[in-house]
Amino acid sequence: MGKKKKSKKKSKASKADRYALYLHSVQAPSYDVKFFRRVYKSYFDEKPKILREDFCGTAAVCCHWVKGRPDCFGYGVDLDPEPLFWGEEHNLKALKAADRARVHFIQGDVRTAVTPKADVVAAQNFSYCTFKTRDALREYFRAALSQLADRGVLVLDLFGGYESIEDNREDVVEYDEFDYVWEQAKFDPITHDSEFHIHFRFADGSELQRAFSYHWRLWTIPEVRELLLEAGFDRADVYWEGTDEDGDGDGVFRRQEQGESDPAWNAYVIGIKGPAKG
Repeated sequence: MGKKKKSKKKSKASKADRYALYLHSVQAPSYDVKFFRRVYKSYFDEKPKILREDFCGTAAVCCHWVKGRPDCFGYGVDLDPEPLFWGEEHNLKALKAADRARVHFIQGDVRTAVTPKADVVAAQNFSYCTFKTRDALREYFRAALSQLADRGVLVLDLFGGYESIEDNREDVVEYDEFDYVWEQAKFDPITHDSEFHIHFRFADGSELQRAFSYHWRLWTIPEVRELLLEAGFDRADVYWEGTDEDGDGDGVFRRQEQGESDPAWNAYVIGIKGPAKG
């Protein structure tokens, strides 16, 4: 009788959960929620209660928004049912029942999905860059404006700098269990069409290639601000990231009218609806 063959050990990449890795390496729901609340309060001198998270994916931010706050509600909108299902199983179910009841997932197009009027609409992780023409992006901004209460903010993040438009560039961040790899595959200087990928590499040499891929137009800050105003927002402010002693981003974003030239910068553009102070 022949020897029983040993089963081949599965690689770390083959067992990896891409959404869990993304949440660990890319997202920071606690930081996002604090930032949204600080920004809203700076304009309207009160606490926001309703968040609409567009392109929400697993709705991690929505879930954190309501945690332990009985007067807060979160609405997550995404076209893809897969991340919504993952978010329901992992993020929503992790909440207490009372908090869970105040989060609502909507599978649909962010331009047409209707939710209760929000104090904050957020389109994080550059997701709105999927709209590649001025008309398409303006249409989304108008839709977001219509979903805001009489006083509200639309929060958009953006990145740029000459390092962000280099072809075939990889930036790696090391974590305890894996390496996060951001690949800039292609950039077209005429159209600003861009192709990016996220990979995850593991200590056993395996790799989860193209766990996420993005085909975006890399918009500039002036374009985004202009389109927000064209869409009907009353103001469009920029929150620029500060730097530490080494010249790296320090994670602190403040409202500014001018920024320093930087090879790789991150910023927020905030559309404001209603009479705001400051």
